[in-house]
Order: sequence, then C-alpha cells, then structure tokens
Amino acid sequence: MTDVLLHASGLRVTRGGRDLLHDVDLTVRAGEHWALLGPNGAGKSTLLAVLGATGHPSAGTVDLLGHRLGRVDVRELREHIGHVDPRHRMLSPLTVLETVLTGLTGTTDLMVRWEPSAEQVARAEQHVADVGLSARRDARWPVLSQGERGRALIARALMSEPRLLLLDEPATGLDVAAREHLLETVDALRVRQPELGSVMVTHHLEDLPASTSHAMLLRDGAVVAEGHADEVITSGRVSAAFDFPLAVERSGGRWHARRAD
Repeated sequence: MTDVLLHASGLRVTRGGRDLLHDVDLTVRAGEHWALLGPNGAGKSTLLAVLGATGHPSAGTVDLLGHRLGRVDVRELREHIGHVDPRHRMLSPLTVLETVLTGLTGTTDLMVRWEPSAEQVARAEQHVADVGLSARRDARWPVLSQGERGRALIARALMSEPRLLLLDEPATGLDVAAREHLLETVDALRVRQPELGSVMVTHHLEDLPASTSHAMLLRDGAVVAEGHADEVITSGRVSAAFDFPLAVERSGGRWHARRAD
C-alpha cells in the first residue's frame, strides 16, 4: 500500500466564472499533518471540500486513497476519510456515546432499526476515553460545551478507522482552555495512530497543534508557499499570505503571531 494518501495536481475550482482555486498541487503522505493557512476567501475551505470528496475540481486531478476523483463512488471513498467540522448539525439530543456511534453510519442521527455490535460499542467507548470524555459519556449534545463537542466529533470521525482526517477550523468558538485541551487531544491522537494523515484548516497560527508537520499558505486561491511547517510558517511568508506585517515565532512547538514592529 502506497503511503501517499492524497495527491492533487493542477487543481482548479471555478464557480460563476471565477477561480476559487487555481494551479494547486498537494501531496499528503501517511504520518504527515498539514495545515492550510490563509485569510478569509483564500480558498482553504474549498480545497478541504475537494480533499474530502464533497466538492469537485473544475480542472486538474485529485487522487484520494489510491482512487481518482471522477472515477470512483465518492460515497464509498468518504467512508475512509474522517471529517471534523464544529458546525456539524445535530438533529436529536444524542449522548456523547451515541454521537460517536453515528460515525459508523455517517449520519447526523442514529439510524432507525440499527443496532451497533458489542465490538462497535466497545470501540466507541475507547474513542470517548481517548478524547477525555468518559465522565461525559451520557451527557447530551445540548448541554455539552463547545470544546466537548469538538472532542466528541473527533471521536466520531475515528469510528470509521479513517486513513485521512480532515479538520475544518476545529478550534472555532473555543476559549483558551478548551482550545488547549482540543489541541492536546489532536497531538495525542497523532502519536497513537502514526500512520494517520491529516489536514487542518485554520485562520490562526495559535490554533495549530505542535504535531503539525507541513503547511500550505493560500492567498486569493493560489499557493503562496508549501512544504515543511518550519520552512513555510515564517514571518515573511505568513506576512505575504495575509498582506500584513507579522512577526511569527515558535516556542514549545507552538506558533504565535503579532504585528511586526
């Protein structure tokens, strides 16, 4: 099995006669953890949708988990891609455990007349424990904090045993403590599953886990820079992407940005 989880070449996405992305090349291998960074409107979410097989390129090629988009049943492909979106719509007040179990069916609610096996329930319990929510196992979605919801969605995404995990601004709306807990959860997950590859979208450098290995900077649908994180997340390159003078520093494995003097 190849270690290349996804490969995009010459990717272009056009909507309403306007390019949302153009000339994007990206390769993500097993064990790599990519950050997609850039200002609003840069094309990050559009790119993540294509990588998750929920959006389609207008030109170029995208190979996901060894299959070419356009030549494969995307529903089957999505079963092997975990997607964490804090805007996930929950239709019923499910418990944490029930929410995690919906990761097996890819639905927003428990399916009628569907019963998980004892092995599946045990696996869900383990994922709940791994994200630090065992004490909240039976708490229902409406009473969960935003941070608890984020961690529950990570556990949900892992139920399909994905090879690729996509995280769409998972720290959105979190206070500092909840953000740190979430990022610790992501770091720990990457240690437990060394073959997992991931792509995270964020606007903020402070929201990047220390385990981030690679990064792509986008601006106006084009790639400003991509490669190893320490070579990409620099003052000069981040300033160019955001068109604003920024001083970027890394300490304790984490990045921070402030206005350059």
